[in-house]
Amino acid sequence: MTQIELCNQLKTIGYPVAYHHFTTSPEPPYIVYIRTNDDNISSDYKMHGKFKNYQVELYTVKKDLEAERKIEEILNTIDPEYKTFEEYIQSEQMYQVVYQIKVIERR
Repeated sequence: MTQIELCNQLKTIGYPVAYHHFTTSPEPPYIVYIRTNDDNISSDYKMHGKFKNYQVELYTVKKDLEAERKIEEILNTIDPEYKTFEEYIQSEQMYQVVYQIKVIERR
């Protein structure tokens, strides 16, 4: 899966989606995703692909279990071992749910 494919999958949810940030913040809920780092997949001194690690962030003004379910349905098809973290951002008065996923990109 490529970064473009990940973005297109996230867009099927129906919320605004941006890489890293929006230049003008949309009304929540919205999704931001960021590639955090890569891990090479190699053997016998040959590179076979990469694990590209992404952080997918959902922002909502209230706890939105339906929005989380929609994201998790997609992430389950990409990396069923994703990790989830949540916090309330007081200064923005928004909930942030963060999903950490690995995407395999083969060469």
